[in-house]
Amino acid sequence: MMIRSTVSAFAVPSQEERKGFISLEKTPDVHAAKLASLACMNTVRIGGATGEVRPLGFPFTVAAWNMERCLFPLESAAKLQATKAPLILLSEMDEGMARTEQNDPTAIVAGELGMNYAYGVEFLELSLGSEIERSLCKDDFNEKGFHGNSLMASVALRDAFLFRLPGEAKWFNDSNEQPRIGDRCAVGAIVETEAGPFVAVSVHLESVATVAYRERQMAALIDAVEGFAPGLPILIGGDLNTGNHTGGDFSTDTLFAMAEGRGFECHGGPLDQTSTRPSLITRFPDRIMKLDWFLSRGLKISESHLVSSLNEEGKPLSDHDMVVCTIEGFSA
Repeated sequence: MMIRSTVSAFAVPSQEERKGFISLEKTPDVHAAKLASLACMNTVRIGGATGEVRPLGFPFTVAAWNMERCLFPLESAAKLQATKAPLILLSEMDEGMARTEQNDPTAIVAGELGMNYAYGVEFLELSLGSEIERSLCKDDFNEKGFHGNSLMASVALRDAFLFRLPGEAKWFNDSNEQPRIGDRCAVGAIVETEAGPFVAVSVHLESVATVAYRERQMAALIDAVEGFAPGLPILIGGDLNTGNHTGGDFSTDTLFAMAEGRGFECHGGPLDQTSTRPSLITRFPDRIMKLDWFLSRGLKISESHLVSSLNEEGKPLSDHDMVVCTIEGFSA
């Protein structure tokens, strides 16, 4: 479902409500009903600087980065600023989580960059996170418990939306150390360029999934965006989790052939370069894969490359490197 309702601040379920969610019967129907009932899961938060109502001039760069909760918003903002990207697609962004000091990293990063943003909640977190994340927490509660995707730009974002990808409530079960309400999502908007508008989308596909599952999610997203903005060029970027839990070989993911069959090109930097690395909180330090990509249609992309998530002292800001591309214009 394409969610178009926007707010300046999410409605936050109370601590008591969230404690009660943990004891709900763990069935898909119960999860779907609760998901539909929560305003925070069915709105897009808009904020940041007022984006200039002007078109982007070509060429321009776009950065996509899974920020792994965004433990270091100021350092991450500096890393993003160095790319000079006027359009940024981010995933795994907390809001009001103890593991990230109850901060709002999306607002902090956008503030540092002087950008406006759209943010959507992927999961309402019902715990403090994984065991290693709990060791970072000074509080024993989450003020809000939000975790999601954001899209930010130096120019105006028009008609922002949230699209919740088809899923099976994989994180809503009794055996999960990170119980959550929600499923993976995409956040997008229309961006104006000197050649006309296009749709930019920040997406995060499911990690605990099969190849077919991820292809279904991407196909549903493409269908939704085509219905939302017929005929417009499209840029989708983010963590596609390609090869995750299926042997680590991204080339086995059928979503690439599906997207190419629908007119999309795939860009992820050099094909022999992986995009993940060990971090301070990763649960899988030995799992090195190529997960992060752009899919584009109707846009001329001249190059793409990876930017290391290590800071100058060699500290990893995330378990993902950033993927960056250059857009030269619209393609015929």
